[in-house]
Amino acid sequence: MSQPPGTELTSVRSPRVKAARQLGKRALRLRARSFLAEGPQAVTEALARGGVVTELFLTAAARSRHGGLAAQASRQGAAVHAVSGEVMAELAQTITPQGILAVCRFVDVPLSALTAAAPRLVAILANVRDPGNAGTVLRTADAAGAGGVVFSDASVDPYNSKCVRASAGSIFHLHLVQGGPVAEVVAGLRAAGLRVLAADGSSGQTLDQVEPRGVLGEPTAWLFGNEAWGLPAELLALADETVAVPIYGQAESLNLAAAAAVCLYASARAQRISEEGGCRAAPAAR
Repeated sequence: MSQPPGTELTSVRSPRVKAARQLGKRALRLRARSFLAEGPQAVTEALARGGVVTELFLTAAARSRHGGLAAQASRQGAAVHAVSGEVMAELAQTITPQGILAVCRFVDVPLSALTAAAPRLVAILANVRDPGNAGTVLRTADAAGAGGVVFSDASVDPYNSKCVRASAGSIFHLHLVQGGPVAEVVAGLRAAGLRVLAADGSSGQTLDQVEPRGVLGEPTAWLFGNEAWGLPAELLALADETVAVPIYGQAESLNLAAAAAVCLYASARAQRISEEGGCRAAPAAR
């Protein structure tokens, strides 16, 4: 239920504020099946998805800039709360809050829902622990036109606040699958007709060598490993092929997010190269 007009939550001890703050902890997110999306971009994308936002908190200054979002949230049945700057500082997970934050329902789906959508491009995160990297892969997969991203059992929580921020709203666009052993995920995607390629810097073949064979143009699930140690032998063995990103300069390697971007876009380009209409230009980074 929204507040009466003209009222403002000013106490961090307010039950609504305390309940929202608890979503900063993974165990309490799981219990509530809810997470926080902070900033106008994330809130805009959550509202565009529809049926996701349950509460919206915003300061007076944010309401003057984003009154349309508050009205849209109210129309969708979300409770809208005006809060003081002090309360927003307690709710926000950033050093410089933007004054608007939503409580959202979990958006993950079972693997069967992803495979039923017949995706042509999927990213699988295996043992990826850094939320910023994971969120960036989400955003990149979305930009590349992927149908979904799978966070395996040992990977970071996709609803971690840093992961949500790094996704820049893309968490609301894709089929997000959370949990499940990598072997089961791979088996399910392969049964759905996807070739599984593992990104491995020590592979004996590079993207440059794979591309002429037409492999990248097929429906593909890319398997990405941990930031520090990559993919262990038992996970590499699950893939149809292993592929390295070619290094033309003197850098020792690429980080996970950069390597994932190269691989996903290589597949996206190969899958779309014969399609009419081309690709839209990327907007300036926010």
